[in-house]
Amino acid sequence: MSLSLSLTLNGQPISAAAGETILDAAKRAGVTIPTLCHDPRLKPAGACRTCLVEVKGERRLHPACAFPVRDAMEIQTESARITRHRQTLLSLYAADHRLNDTRHPDNELESMLDTYGTSFSIEALDSPRAGREDPNPYITFDEELCILCARCTRYCDEVEAVNAIGLTHRGSHTTISTVLDQGLMDTTCELCGGCIDTCPTGALTEKKALDHLHKPLEKIRTTCNYCGVGCQMDLNVADNKVVKVTSPPPGETVNDGNLCVKGRFAYDFIHHKDRLTTPLVRVDGQLQPTTWEDAIQRVAKGLLGVKKRWGANALGFVSSSRCTGEENYLMQKLARAAFGTNNCHQCAAT
Repeated sequence: MSLSLSLTLNGQPISAAAGETILDAAKRAGVTIPTLCHDPRLKPAGACRTCLVEVKGERRLHPACAFPVRDAMEIQTESARITRHRQTLLSLYAADHRLNDTRHPDNELESMLDTYGTSFSIEALDSPRAGREDPNPYITFDEELCILCARCTRYCDEVEAVNAIGLTHRGSHTTISTVLDQGLMDTTCELCGGCIDTCPTGALTEKKALDHLHKPLEKIRTTCNYCGVGCQMDLNVADNKVVKVTSPPPGETVNDGNLCVKGRFAYDFIHHKDRLTTPLVRVDGQLQPTTWEDAIQRVAKGLLGVKKRWGANALGFVSSSRCTGEENYLMQKLARAAFGTNNCHQCAAT
């Protein structure tokens, strides 16, 4: 990326690339501009208006997330005018949404109210939005926390390309729903949970994790084991138990903050009572627990015994598309280098 443009941000000279937005340039310069509707994976929408900034020579404030930089531009991200606008806007948000009573830990609007404050108090607006309980097993929607930033609907359209959800109704009754108010299981929804991940207020939440919303969670980065793509994910642990899975921030890993339905929701096996947690070997016809060292030695002895009696080509090695590329490489290396056979296959090739 060629930083060919020179501009001034809050009185300091910075460089930017052609086609960048003010928000992009400010972020690289270490300047924070608050946003609610912005997600780097999505096209700029300028819907929430929290990121408005002053540009010298322009009459109006402009949304930093959508306004492109130009050479010699002079930008102010903090001023009396911006503060007045921001606090008035947050006053309107606070009046139109249920806040403070059941504080959601991932509510960016709450954090913004704490940081920037409001200009005046407005009596709560009487604008009930249609709510319903969707029978799907994973995603729940709290319409009173929704700020209509459309991040979820844009994600469903631009990233997943399934258009399962959209903005429905009009005026103060506008909400997020599906065509004909169908359940998500009856739509094109893939239950990837990306709408949960991008929602800034916690209006969309994972059903299985509702009991752990307000518990302190430890995040442990790991690799999804459902296929060989290598998606990174964060295990959210409470009381030594995985209670939900979240994706890393966009731009950090190979999956760019995205996960599929298995990676995000299919973690129940971790603590399932029937899960095998130790190797088993058959002794006198019965499976008995043993150590990994003993189990590996028995496997090696058995394979070498077949090779000795029938030759290396009597052996065959089958790997899995659920393994990583590195693991599949090691499998073929084990077959060829350790046992001397080219009889090595992988299920994705069938």
